[in-house]
Amino acid sequence: MIADPQPYPTMRDSGVSWLGAVPERWEIRRLRNAAEMRVSNVDKDAKEGESPVRLCNYVDVYKNDRIGASMKFMPATATADEIERFRLRTGDVLITKDSEAWNDIGVPALVDGSAEDLVCGYHLALLRPFEDRLLGGYLFRSMQSKGVACQFHVEANGVTRYGLSHAAIKSIWLALPPLPEQAAIVRFLDYADRRIRRYTRAKQKLIRLLEEQKQAIIHCAVTRGLDPNVRLKNSGVEWLGDVPEHWEVRRNGRLFLQRNETGFGELPILEVSLKTGVRVRDLENAERKQVMTDRDKYKRAAAGDIAYNMMRMWQGAVGVAPTDGLISPAYVVAQPLPGTSSRYFARLFRTAVYMAEADKFSRGIVKDRNRLYWEDFKRMPSCYPPPLEQVEIADAIEDACCRIDAGIHRVRQEMTLLRELRTRLIADVVTGKIDVRDVAARLPDESEESELLDEAEDDPAAAGPADDLEPIPEEAEA
Repeated sequence: MIADPQPYPTMRDSGVSWLGAVPERWEIRRLRNAAEMRVSNVDKDAKEGESPVRLCNYVDVYKNDRIGASMKFMPATATADEIERFRLRTGDVLITKDSEAWNDIGVPALVDGSAEDLVCGYHLALLRPFEDRLLGGYLFRSMQSKGVACQFHVEANGVTRYGLSHAAIKSIWLALPPLPEQAAIVRFLDYADRRIRRYTRAKQKLIRLLEEQKQAIIHCAVTRGLDPNVRLKNSGVEWLGDVPEHWEVRRNGRLFLQRNETGFGELPILEVSLKTGVRVRDLENAERKQVMTDRDKYKRAAAGDIAYNMMRMWQGAVGVAPTDGLISPAYVVAQPLPGTSSRYFARLFRTAVYMAEADKFSRGIVKDRNRLYWEDFKRMPSCYPPPLEQVEIADAIEDACCRIDAGIHRVRQEMTLLRELRTRLIADVVTGKIDVRDVAARLPDESEESELLDEAEDDPAAAGPADDLEPIPEEAEA
């Protein structure tokens, strides 16, 4: 991806234990000697008599590496003095100053485009580099490095909410090369970052394709079976369409009985996950106490039962109980009758067409609070292959999904390595462990690089094998 940079020829002791040796001409300064800090008091409340502004707030910084004028910001108001003091300028660096988690302190974003009405909001610190000592892009990359982040984490105070004092922010140590060298480092890291992000997007696209392939395999298997040459017939159900000629269509009430037993003892608590179906729940202490209090209200589920979340069945919150356990009163437990394979029907129930049908059968006063009650679930039609074929289909789906999931896991591991590469690269470059000046001088301009990469993306052969690509975010839990 990037030609191997070399170490600096001469080093000296920085005098800072975590930093170690630095290049001979680099300075070691506290932030107060390299940048001005301004902590905003502009909040989201609009006040009469103040001027309208767009407020760059905590979430904008936390979720974006770059802040530009074209982004969508929260409307607010500010006084003329506040606008003058906290207006963002290109080259400013914003960091999160307060957070509910200690490791969310000091997250940086670089301002690379501003406007007259764009101001820094509450819970942020605005860092404005002294132009004769520090470039904004270099300060941003330094703030991304582990060494600086750890200084913030150590200084964060609080119990349920953590914050940095003004003195703590101003006191962090920075390694400062000469300005031309800072510019070379920024050029190199920006180039590397663009490449890594492009690889990551490609891998995310691959994971989406693999997930789509998995869903297509499941849908075809549970609605058409495993024989591609099987004769089909009209199922009589609009959303289901044609099914194999020897299959039946039955309502769920003929396939399952409701299990509504409560008052059981030391069984594990089960929960329904949107991603993985039913699983044993690992309770925190507070949750465990609450569960023990309400244990008599929990329903029993036997291994092999179907359980679904009444409010989220339409999103796929359904699965097979892996063991005997207790299920929340908000769930329905369906006991399979003889000839009903819960593994097959759990796959059917998690297809897009079935989830859409579950949404139609759900009812309630408010749309997003609708529930699929047992009485409605048992009226829903399902395709019904012969019992032995149900098992064969479930086995085939599991085998195919295992292979695809293994591929997805490999790609996710590649993404993890890319993130680790990015973190290590930033840390090594801004602490002087590698010299990137010559490499930076040979890099193409951003516009030239974009053209080359766009050509590679248009050429499947140039893009490399599909196994080199990346993953999608985890699904939310029920």
